[in-house]
Amino acid sequence: MKRKHAMLAGVTALALLASGAVVASALNDVPQDAQPAPSPTADLNRQPTPAPIPIPLPDPPRPVPQEPAPEAEPAPTRPVAITPPAPVIVVAEAPAAEEDEAEAEEEAEARVEAPTEPPPPPGRRQRRRVAIVEAVDKITAERMRFEVEVGGRPVRFQKTLIFTARACEVSAPDELVEDSIAYLEVSIQPRGVLQPADPRQIFRGWMFASAPAVNGLQHPIYDAWVVGCKA
Repeated sequence: MKRKHAMLAGVTALALLASGAVVASALNDVPQDAQPAPSPTADLNRQPTPAPIPIPLPDPPRPVPQEPAPEAEPAPTRPVAITPPAPVIVVAEAPAAEEDEAEAEEEAEARVEAPTEPPPPPGRRQRRRVAIVEAVDKITAERMRFEVEVGGRPVRFQKTLIFTARACEVSAPDELVEDSIAYLEVSIQPRGVLQPADPRQIFRGWMFASAPAVNGLQHPIYDAWVVGCKA
């Protein structure tokens, strides 16, 4: 029995120690309240004020002997006439800036009076007879490049799109960018079993080969743009 009591007491002590450690660790995790930090000036204010140190006063200044004022000449009995000096006349020279401005004005007048040659006339674009067009079906991914004669017979793509070329020209030699520009009309004609419907125009305007996205055909199913011009 004594052994059992001793074992129970040991187990109870271990449990108390473990619970105390758990409680201590739990208390360490809980934040504590902030406390004001001591001010160093407060400690300085609490120190006793030292006694003042006596400062010796300087000796009073000694009197300086003053010299007697010189005797002034007596005032004249009659007023004395004062003749002012003759004024000095200085001739100012013209600054160099004004001379430079005058020379610049003369040069500008001379340039205006001189005959200027007129600029050369701009180059003329050359017309072509055939426009080269490229079209794509976005559903079937079918792409085709074909020719459309200017003022000729329209061309049908995918049995739905109808292309008509009104003009096709290339850039002039003096232009910075070599380009091909075509004026196209694009119509769409829905498929009909018995009686086909009339064509409906979906695009009309100039297309540029150098910038297809500027003014190309944008349709939910079809895309088309000009590629070049052919003689």
